[in-house]
Amino acid sequence: MEREVVTHTFPPFFDENSKILILGSIPSVVSREEGFYYMHPSNRFWKVLATLYEEEVPETISLKKKFLTRHQIALWDVIASCRIHASSDASITDVQVNDISSLLAKTKVKRIFVTGKRAYELYQRYLYPVVKKEAILLPSPSSANASCSFDYLVQAYSILREENVS
Repeated sequence: MEREVVTHTFPPFFDENSKILILGSIPSVVSREEGFYYMHPSNRFWKVLATLYEEEVPETISLKKKFLTRHQIALWDVIASCRIHASSDASITDVQVNDISSLLAKTKVKRIFVTGKRAYELYQRYLYPVVKKEAILLPSPSSANASCSFDYLVQAYSILREENVS
């Protein structure tokens, strides 16, 4: 399996009112091509959030950004660069992480959520010792995570609404 060096090429999404930070591992091939988070058509992230907040699924990047802003959600990834095969988290090596401290300092983030086991493992290893902020593991919304049904994802992600009430 050949791995290529991949660098995160687009910025985190947040504003000063963001209360929740959701971290993935590194953008998929499609997300890197599109320049925004969770852009693969079969990824269930946007459908899960839309269901959770009882809204239409945002189809464009502009609508996705408005959705995130409205719900005070910031998005970024644990990894700044790595070696990876296609979009396979299992293949990730040679990790360099993002400095999330700068984002946390500019926002009102109260809770950090991490999508997927590999991203969570990397957060715990590299970022938790720096930021000292516990993260909550959410199941990956990727269609590759076929063991998680859509209903299970919505239930797991419902903690986002609970966290964002205050």
